[in-house]
Amino acid sequence: MFCPQCGQQQVSQETRFCSRCGFQMGLVAQLLAYGGFLPQLAELGKTKKFFTKKTGVIFSVFWFIIFTMLFPALFGIAGEDEAAGVSAIFGVFGTMMLLIGSLALLPSSKTTALPAAVEVPRGLHQPIAHGALPPQQSHPVSSYAPPASSWRAPDTGELANRGSVTENTTRLLKHDE
Repeated sequence: MFCPQCGQQQVSQETRFCSRCGFQMGLVAQLLAYGGFLPQLAELGKTKKFFTKKTGVIFSVFWFIIFTMLFPALFGIAGEDEAAGVSAIFGVFGTMMLLIGSLALLPSSKTTALPAAVEVPRGLHQPIAHGALPPQQSHPVSSYAPPASSWRAPDTGELANRGSVTENTTRLLKHDE
């Protein structure tokens, strides 16, 4: 497995963080194991909410029908005219409070569409033979854009003399004695 951020090849599939850049690799291993799909995301989309704006509006409509049409009719048949009026007023104002409250406070009933699968970058799960170069990439010269204005080409005319490797090594050996 390779780090999607820096491209460093990881030692094992159980690696939690990239050894070069520290990128968290836990979800990358799960994505590779399930072919670019996380089963936890599918379970999140299946949960249904009961208290939503839609159910609040439906409850408000039933409240209105019961308290402004059904109860006043029953109280009218029973001869309780005062109770029928109170029921109608309670139904109208209760419906308005329930409707405004459900529209303002309850979450939307629309479920967010979750992606069916998450695309895994190419080359992440394809092991490269030991010592092999990465696949060739070609970019046309016309697509090159120089960096910001503060960038300056390095001066390669004067090469610094770095000294000999053997001189540095023998100097270190003499230092140890």
